[in-house]
Amino acid sequence: MKKDTLTFRDTIIPADIENVRRILNSSGFFREAEIDVAIELVEETLEKGDSSGYLFIFLEQEGETIGYTCFGEIPCTVLNFDLYWIAVDERFRGHGFGRMLMKKTENTVKSMCGRGIYIETSEKEQYKPTMAFYKSSGYDLLNVFKDFYDTGDHKAVFYKKL
Repeated sequence: MKKDTLTFRDTIIPADIENVRRILNSSGFFREAEIDVAIELVEETLEKGDSSGYLFIFLEQEGETIGYTCFGEIPCTVLNFDLYWIAVDERFRGHGFGRMLMKKTENTVKSMCGRGIYIETSEKEQYKPTMAFYKSSGYDLLNVFKDFYDTGDHKAVFYKKL
C-alpha cells in the first residue's frame, strides 16, 4: 500500500453516509442495528455540525475513504473523550492504517486539551484482535461488564491517559 498517497480529513461530507456503511459492512463484525447507529452519528453531524458533539477523522487513499474514527467529549466530564468508532475497510486492513487513525485521533484530542480516551468493545472471540490492538496502542483494560450486550457478550472498557 502506498502510504505517500494517504490524507486525513476532519470535515464530514454527505458521501460519508455511504463511506461509513461500506467500511463497517466490509468488516463483517457489526449487526445492521449497529451500523444504523454509526450512520445516525454521521447524519446528525451533517445536520448539526459541531453542536452534535461528534468528531470524525477520515483516512483517504487517492480520494477513496478507507477508514475513519468517530469520537467526542464525554458529557459531564472534564475533557475525557469516548472513541465511538474506529474502522478500516477490510481491503486495507493489516497495513497500519488503524494505528495511523488512532494516533491522529489521540493527537486531535490532545490538541483539545483532552485528558484521556475511553473505548468500549465486545469481548466476543471475534473481537480479540480488536482488544489486542487497543492494548498494543497503550490502552489499559479497566473493567469487563458481564452479559452487557447479550448473554455471553461482555463489554470491555479500555482507557488511555494522554
